[in-house]
Amino acid sequence: MATDRIGRWRNRRYISLVILVAALFGGWSWLWSYASGKAEATIDGWRAREAKAGRIYTCGSQTISGYPFRIEVNCNRASALFRSNQPPVEIKSRGILIAAQIYQPTLLISEFHGPLTIADPGQPPNIVVNWKLAQSSVRGTPAAPERVSLVFDKPVVDRMSGGSQQHLLVAKHIEIHGRMVEGSAANKPVIEIALQLEQASAPFIHPAAEKPVDADIVAVLRGLNDFSPKPWPARFREIQAAGGRIDITQARMQQGESIAVGGGSLSLNANGRLDGQLRVTVAGVESFLNSIGAQQMVQASPGMDKLAGALDRLAPGLGNVARQQAGANISLGINLLGQQTTLEGKQAVSLPLRFDDGAIFLGPIRIGNAPALF
Repeated sequence: MATDRIGRWRNRRYISLVILVAALFGGWSWLWSYASGKAEATIDGWRAREAKAGRIYTCGSQTISGYPFRIEVNCNRASALFRSNQPPVEIKSRGILIAAQIYQPTLLISEFHGPLTIADPGQPPNIVVNWKLAQSSVRGTPAAPERVSLVFDKPVVDRMSGGSQQHLLVAKHIEIHGRMVEGSAANKPVIEIALQLEQASAPFIHPAAEKPVDADIVAVLRGLNDFSPKPWPARFREIQAAGGRIDITQARMQQGESIAVGGGSLSLNANGRLDGQLRVTVAGVESFLNSIGAQQMVQASPGMDKLAGALDRLAPGLGNVARQQAGANISLGINLLGQQTTLEGKQAVSLPLRFDDGAIFLGPIRIGNAPALF
């Protein structure tokens, strides 16, 4: 009799254990299904948000997997149409894998599968991008985004022309981070953007960018009314209308023996161009001036043309002598005009980097132009 009771108790215990496991399995499956639905809704929400800004994202096919601990959305033959660009731009890639943890369905981590192509809609690609690894992370909801990050290992951006290709950008590593540091998406957000470059070169953009550059730059955007979906030129126009500014809170760049650090505030004028001033400290200033072609800029400047013309009228050939001397003495002039100091144990000079309607001046020397932001 006692043996029968023990046997029945064991059987009930096993049955209870099976029921408990089945309940846990069913509950976890329900939780995964709920979380995966929420993650998919979050992705759809981000797509809808982007569509309002004129950026349309589609997948050739889409599947959901990752059970039991992850939610993975695999978007094959991913494409995007940026209608807000003028002219519109079409972007395509082999696919995107978007993943979220079951306990954090609003943190989306994506991995992109290259190559990525950029073209006019319906036309062959004119830009091709490849990489070893490309990932992004997005935290928050479409209505209340918190932060976004992009990370690339060994990216290569090529321009295609007549069957040939030309490197526009090559880097060992690139990171871009954006986060909201004040306000909210609905009311006066203040956005911090951080850019990190490791061994990046872009010879097509400027001869000075032919040699690899390391950079660590942090900027804060002030003056936005909200962070509703809109193209970035519209955001910059909003900053200008509100009297906002772009604070460069941290900047360090190194190219070969030249090192530059600095910071300051910039504003936007009615033409969408930058005004303002940064205070920069440069070590290896002569190497830096050579890399940007400062000597040639000075020799070809309108002011130098006027002076050379006047001197040539006094004595033919005198203007050319003055032009050559002006270029040769540019480094000496910068050192005399700037404040002598040290940077990371090296002799350096501190002086203003001024922006005037997009024109960039290092001290008195014009070294380039910044593009209009709207």
